[in-house]
Amino acid sequence: MRRSTTLLAGTILLLARTLWADEPIDWEMVNRIRDEGINRSQVMDTLRYLTDRIGPRLTGSPALVEANEWTLQTLLEWGLKNGHLEEWGPFGRGWSFSRSAVHMIQPRQTPLTALPKAWTPGTSGPVRGRAFKATIETEVDLDQYRGGLQGKVLFVSDSREITAPEQADFARLSPTELEEMELFSFPSGQVEKWLEEAREQLQLRRALNEFLIKEGAVAVVDISSRDGGTLRLGSAGSREPGASVGLPTIAMATEQYNWILRLLEEEQDVELEIDIEAQFYDDSLMVYNTIAEIPGTDKADEVVLLGAHLDSWHPGTGSNDNGTGTAVVMEAVRILTALGVRPRRTIRVGLWAGEEQGLLGSRAHVEKHYASRPDSKIPDQQEFPAHLRTLGWPITPKPDHAKLSGYFNLDNGSGKIRGIYTQGNAAVAQVFEEWLKPFRDMGADTVTNRNTGGTDHVAFDAVGLPGFQFIQDDLDYYTRTHHSNWDVFDHAQREDLVQASVVIASFAYHAAMRDELLPRKPLPQRPPEGAMEGDEKD
Repeated sequence: MRRSTTLLAGTILLLARTLWADEPIDWEMVNRIRDEGINRSQVMDTLRYLTDRIGPRLTGSPALVEANEWTLQTLLEWGLKNGHLEEWGPFGRGWSFSRSAVHMIQPRQTPLTALPKAWTPGTSGPVRGRAFKATIETEVDLDQYRGGLQGKVLFVSDSREITAPEQADFARLSPTELEEMELFSFPSGQVEKWLEEAREQLQLRRALNEFLIKEGAVAVVDISSRDGGTLRLGSAGSREPGASVGLPTIAMATEQYNWILRLLEEEQDVELEIDIEAQFYDDSLMVYNTIAEIPGTDKADEVVLLGAHLDSWHPGTGSNDNGTGTAVVMEAVRILTALGVRPRRTIRVGLWAGEEQGLLGSRAHVEKHYASRPDSKIPDQQEFPAHLRTLGWPITPKPDHAKLSGYFNLDNGSGKIRGIYTQGNAAVAQVFEEWLKPFRDMGADTVTNRNTGGTDHVAFDAVGLPGFQFIQDDLDYYTRTHHSNWDVFDHAQREDLVQASVVIASFAYHAAMRDELLPRKPLPQRPPEGAMEGDEKD
């Protein structure tokens, strides 16, 4: 009995593998894609223009508008069709900065390494103030500082001990790590907890902005979340029209921040001079995604979508997050147009804005074309932006929902592709295994049914569309470049980006030529009362 059961199971497994082995691979086209992508790559030229010429592309800034226009023009010059800038919003006020100079004046004079957080005001010339350590975790904490902050520069973070690094600053995924990734892992289900914390932080920021101005404080200083002189930072202030933008707020290098706190603990007077030039842009609150496509033939109304986010943070030039993803996706379609490919399905490119503020551009695109869901009706959430509210139910698919074969996203730095996450879509796993076979010699052969969050494929997956993110080598993404002043062209790896470009070009081609749409998961349903939903952007 046991032996016959084992034989039956083996026969079923063999049959399944035989059926999936019929997933066609166009090896001649793979050869052509590899030849064009490896020997005539333009991926670094694209990345260099985005980073060295246009620079950081904060959502709402003039630089992002320039990037929208340049990427659209470039895609059309390569032969893509139906290109346009897809408006969405309102997003809010734009912002940029053009100067940041921070110095210690007392007890001795020295320059300090610091940069302004986004959406905070400038200083209107150099200003000076005494350093003051404040602990503000809730609105209740504000009361203890009333009447005592005039002329003060507030240091609002605790010091952080700098210890020996537990991992290399630059690392690739090992065979063991890739094997472990193939094992299923249940989703963490922390989205509602994340949303609650984000709402609390925004509410505190709003109160703090108004309080500090009334109290006559000079500026706010936060500690960088990385060591070694790396400035990793995001936003403060406000992009909401009419809301208080608070005080100039900067992030300071960890080592110098710790030093100043030690001086304050020793009751030393510390005086700082801060000079920041920052600009707000109120002429338009709308922003854009860049859209273009390679038209399909007999299945032209069906779509294979490739995407990456075009926006970045401002301390560096937005290279690894996510100029590299943008350049790779653009290079993938350049390869296909250079080869004169006439796909059965339309291959479309989406370069999203607002990813760093909550996947806003891709979510707007999904809502416009594929599926909608009602706004949250929870009364105490109405004062918050829509992306910080609890998800509404039910999901209402639009006609194009049934025509999207799949969305492929790249957004984890400069590392080569090592495989792909299926987001729990077990039915697509062996399709992807077949598609990766031509690239095993390039290190790409891992398929995992695990979920990954934090980037634009989540907007598609959340409404039941096949949305996928590739597995990439970390390199120095999280240790050094992510949201930091080191996110510059010099930290991009050419051979890795060439490899990623040919892998994505091949995935797009095979998805577009396939007889059937890619298999998809069931449409998401409202979770049980009290249950957590899927992963969210960190």
